[in-house]
Amino acid sequence: MDKKAKIPDSAYPRIIVVGGGFAGLELVRKLAKLRVQVLLIDKKNHHTFQPLLYQIATAAIEPELIIYPFRKFFERYDNVFYRLAEVIEIKTNESLIETSIGQFHYNYLVVATGAETNYYGNKDIQQKAISIKSVEDAQALRNTILVNFEKALQTDDQEQLNRLMDYVIVGGGPTGVELAGALSELKKHVFPKDYKELNFVNMDIHLVQSGNVLLKGMSEKASRIALETLEQFGVKVWLNSRVKSYDGTSVMLDTGERLSSHTLIWAAGVRGALLRGISSESIQDGRYITDAFNQVSGLTNVFAIGDIAFMKTTHYPNGLPMLAQPAIQQGRHLARNFKRRLEGKALIPFQYKDQGVMATIGRNSAVADLKLLGTQFRTGGFFAWLIWILIHLISIIGFRNRFFVLVNWMDRYFNYNSSMRLILGDTKENLTAEAVAEKSVSN
Repeated sequence: MDKKAKIPDSAYPRIIVVGGGFAGLELVRKLAKLRVQVLLIDKKNHHTFQPLLYQIATAAIEPELIIYPFRKFFERYDNVFYRLAEVIEIKTNESLIETSIGQFHYNYLVVATGAETNYYGNKDIQQKAISIKSVEDAQALRNTILVNFEKALQTDDQEQLNRLMDYVIVGGGPTGVELAGALSELKKHVFPKDYKELNFVNMDIHLVQSGNVLLKGMSEKASRIALETLEQFGVKVWLNSRVKSYDGTSVMLDTGERLSSHTLIWAAGVRGALLRGISSESIQDGRYITDAFNQVSGLTNVFAIGDIAFMKTTHYPNGLPMLAQPAIQQGRHLARNFKRRLEGKALIPFQYKDQGVMATIGRNSAVADLKLLGTQFRTGGFFAWLIWILIHLISIIGFRNRFFVLVNWMDRYFNYNSSMRLILGDTKENLTAEAVAEKSVSN
């Protein structure tokens, strides 16, 4: 027994899974039915349905509706254990991991740590921008947006007013597009009711994309619909533009444009959340190199699945896309191979079944590039929006969560409103040097 963590000894092989995202959760769910002992380690005690984080940030739903406790999920499985801990180092030669609560030995280790925000080495942006990778991030953004308008009511300085009311979103992928669409909907239907004293003609929403299209990786039709819809919603889209610097008040683009804003939302990229202990020879593009069986290069009993795994295929020479579907499929497939391993059967190589990509742009509008029965199906507008709603509702864990998300969506759709516009917790304050000095004196 691991005395400190009270994990009992077992006659079955121990499989440690680090990370309870889409890949890790699917793997553990399938392993729970096998003759193995499973230990899930995560620094959160819940799974987060990340595709809807932007809806927490824009006050569409409550945080607890897209999270689900690990212990609740696995309560009926006697062979599954969970520990709240952070992995400090993997010691592959000894088949153990060092964590914040002690050491754990393993027969097999599966790294499913997912991805983290990539600021591409820009420390100023990392310090001052807001990312959306966790519930805490989404809540901080929601609080910041609401606090900004409260502050806007108290200033007569036009430049300061513009900085408080304007938002710059960096990254034209699904997260950036969905955020821009949701903010534009709030600007049109909700904020003018809450802040009657403010003129929302002064509120600008900027979406900055380094490439020449939005939703790179989706079809040309989807990219075009996204751009046209956002522009109709009043979003100012900056294509072929990169953020050069940000000082908390002004965003400088490499094109020479300067965008004034106290709030920079970073949705421009992610990188694998690597752990200490695995050789750099097993890493490519910030992800662990795996073979077709998800086994990490150079190691015999260590595997990687989901966003952290770099699995090169003929169709994906730069690794599988860092999306939920590849992660879920890899988790399911690796569990199947563990079963075959226990039965002494040959392992089956992983083959990704691309089911397509979707993104919602706003009310009654979405884009979908789907693959149904081997046929490419592309659509946009209201029908795509209904498909997006259905798929996301089905994917949320827990009947209660699905029901209340649907209720919130219906209420918001018919009443153009939301009751979740509450300031709870931290905000992201980007103050000028003069404001910081004044604040320190007043304190």
